[in-house]
Amino acid sequence: MADGCGQEENRNVAGKLGSVRISPEVLATIARLTALSVPGVAHMYSDLSTSVDRLFHGRGSADGVRVQVVDNAVSIDLSLIAFSGVNLLEVGQAVQQQVARAIQNLVGMPVLAVNVRVEDVVIAPKE
Repeated sequence: MADGCGQEENRNVAGKLGSVRISPEVLATIARLTALSVPGVAHMYSDLSTSVDRLFHGRGSADGVRVQVVDNAVSIDLSLIAFSGVNLLEVGQAVQQQVARAIQNLVGMPVLAVNVRVEDVVIAPKE
């Protein structure tokens, strides 16, 4: 199991010139940046208890993203804060679709699941 916080399971692709390794941290970064680009997402949710767990034990979710790699397929759990006044179901589904597409297109890994948890809502800034 890898969780985007330094675990050792990487995507390995062997070829004529050697191998390519993609760390779970890269997968977590792709997922986080993609989720943040979806309209209606204010920011990722950061839980103090998981941050403390990560500090002392080297595990937990990093910036609202948890990545698990099993048999070269990825599952992603995202915790985010959305803007009020948006359809939360539509935002969650858009995050799922765009994160899955980004992982598949940029890394070439199959995506087993993208689980989205909306932890809170905040008022959108005035334009």
